[in-house]
Amino acid sequence: MTAKKKTTDDLVLGAEPRMDLLPPEVRTLKKVKATRRGLTGVLLAVLVLVGAGIGASAWAAVQSQAELDAARVRTTDLLVSQSQYSEVQKVQAALDTTLAARQFGASTEIDWQAYLAEVRALVPSTVTIDTLSVDSASPLVPYEQATTPLQSPRVATIRILFTSPDVTSMPEWLQTMSTLPGYADSLPATIARADTGIYTVDVVLHVNEGAFSGRFSTPEGQ
Repeated sequence: MTAKKKTTDDLVLGAEPRMDLLPPEVRTLKKVKATRRGLTGVLLAVLVLVGAGIGASAWAAVQSQAELDAARVRTTDLLVSQSQYSEVQKVQAALDTTLAARQFGASTEIDWQAYLAEVRALVPSTVTIDTLSVDSASPLVPYEQATTPLQSPRVATIRILFTSPDVTSMPEWLQTMSTLPGYADSLPATIARADTGIYTVDVVLHVNEGAFSGRFSTPEGQ
C-alpha cells in the first residue's frame, strides 16, 4: 500500500503574507540592468588598465628620450674635447707612419762594418785579403736564391778574393766561417796558383737572416 502524496501546502502560522503581482518582463529588465552595471564596471576597469599602460609607456618614452638627449650631450662634449687634440693625433699618426716605414726599411739591414770585421778576424794571419764585395737583400725586392740543390737560403753574399802561400788550411778556415752569425754556407769559387807559388782564392760566403741587425724591430730600437 503506497502513501498518498499531500495535495495541500503546510500551514505556516505567523508568516507575512506576500504576493508578486509584477509581470515577468519587469524581473527580466532588472536582471538586464544588473548585467549592464556589471559590464560597465568591467569596461571601466579595462579603461583604467589601458590608461595606466599608456601612461607607463609615455613615462618610459620620456625617460628614454631624456637618456638619449643626455647621451647626445656627452657625445658632443667628447667630440669637442677630441677636436682640441686633433693636432696631437695628427703628429702621433705621422710618427707611427715614420716608425713603421723605418722598421720596414731596416728589416734587411746588416751592420756590415761589424760583420766584415768578424770575417777579417777569422782569416789566418798568412792570408791577405785583396778585394771584398757585398751583395745584400732589399726590403722591396726578394733576394735571388740558389738554383743548385743543397744550398741554403740566403739574404746576402760576400765575395772575398785573397792570396795565400798555401791552400792546405783553407778547409779549416772555411769551417771557422760557420761560427759567423747568420752563416749559410761558403765555398771556393776559383783557386789559381801563380808562378811565384802564391795562391789566389776566390771565396763566396752566403749569409742568412740571422745576420740582420734588427735595430728597429723592438720597442727599445724605436
